[in-house]
Amino acid sequence: MDFKEELLDKYEAVIGLEVHIQLNTKTKAYSSDRYKYGDSPNSDVSVISLGHPGTLPRFNKQVMNYAVKLGVALDCEITEKMNFARKNYFYPDLPKGYQITQDLTPICTGGAVKIKDEKGNDKLVHLTRIHWEEDAGKSIHDLDPFNTLVDLNRAGVPLLEIVSEPEIKSSEEAYNYLYEVRKLVRYLEICNGNMEEGSLRCDANISVMPKGSDTFGTKVEVKNMNSMRNVQKAIEFEIRRQIIANETGEEIKQETRAYDALNNRTLSMRSKESDNDYRYFPEPDLPIIRVSQEYVSEVKETMPPLPDQLYRKFTEELKLSDYDSKILTDSKEVALYFEELIQHNTNYKSCANWLIGDIKSYLNDKAIELEEFPVKPEAIAELVRIIDEGKVSNSVASQKIFPLIVENPEKSALKIAEENNLVQDSDEDSIKDYILQVFENNPSEVERYKGGEKQLVGFFMGQLMKVSGGKADPKSANKLIRELLEQ
Repeated sequence: MDFKEELLDKYEAVIGLEVHIQLNTKTKAYSSDRYKYGDSPNSDVSVISLGHPGTLPRFNKQVMNYAVKLGVALDCEITEKMNFARKNYFYPDLPKGYQITQDLTPICTGGAVKIKDEKGNDKLVHLTRIHWEEDAGKSIHDLDPFNTLVDLNRAGVPLLEIVSEPEIKSSEEAYNYLYEVRKLVRYLEICNGNMEEGSLRCDANISVMPKGSDTFGTKVEVKNMNSMRNVQKAIEFEIRRQIIANETGEEIKQETRAYDALNNRTLSMRSKESDNDYRYFPEPDLPIIRVSQEYVSEVKETMPPLPDQLYRKFTEELKLSDYDSKILTDSKEVALYFEELIQHNTNYKSCANWLIGDIKSYLNDKAIELEEFPVKPEAIAELVRIIDEGKVSNSVASQKIFPLIVENPEKSALKIAEENNLVQDSDEDSIKDYILQVFENNPSEVERYKGGEKQLVGFFMGQLMKVSGGKADPKSANKLIRELLEQ
């Protein structure tokens, strides 16, 4: 059966996401082994991460710190007393034969992620829980035609798993949810958020039901999505596949499916007719952990400004547009650069324009990050100031002064303008001399203007800027050109 788009109006998708965040701690969750992406296979291991008999795990307090940070940022309840559990299952890259995780006492419960729905309205996606666990190693299937290779570097790396309620209604909302989670963990500096490296991974639980129904359809889990766009495409495919199955009377099986990005489809991996029996039981080698309110308060005091807080400040207090505020809060580095910039200049809109425009264009051209940009915010603030004071035009500042500031970041914008004879001429007598020179060089255009072609003012302004080397004050010049032509 071919899919008809109008069927989307008949059904409603029900989506929940499980997002695994790989924490950027210096050592693993329960050992002193380091982990660095890209290291030689099986080089970041020890007898502990290899699961040798007689070895004991040791609690990593930084994981607790990061987990509480994330919970506070998402307005979760922080569990005061928790223990760890062993999740037992066999897999070649799980050396111990079990995973140390949290079962009955996750560190965070409740909370929500604020996203935009398909209409651009704010929506809260509520969370079931956030718990921490250790990662397994990595099985590699495409390097040897006859064998699966196992790299245990990742075994024991700390993860936080964010489990959402099934409140996401479309692939676009799922994309927005992942985008907000990634942005948040980068602001908190607890994870780099790179899905391509596996630092952020997502499993999607998807079902469909007729609109107006309160009975969920059969849930299907989709894995193996290594980018936010692939998560979106996998969900779109799975929604359509399930709608077709409902329309044709085909049974939808409760199963785990993998996303095949090359062919844009999902494929059955294994049946989930009954829940896996992981035989959870308390981890005997780690003590019960108690989280005091004093500790939570200490973590709150170290919290950086969060993207939603900054967005509200930029739109409500600084009166910037939704578009500008979204771009300025897209990354922590840009937001903090802007925050420092406006400490030195209160023309918020012009400061935003320079950061979003010339500075970001420069970064893109050079393929560098903002941390590598050599010009300090106060220098850009001064550049905006001398434009506002009429000492230089915006075009001269952008085309001539800004490149020189980048080459000489220790010099002030005004000093560069003065040294390169770029300070704008606001003297009416000298501007008048330039204008009369333009009229003398373009007599036919003068006659055309007097004949009614008033749009030629733009032509005269362009010629004036050439004659004056861009130094004539545009406001004064525009007024004088019109006055002289009307005489």
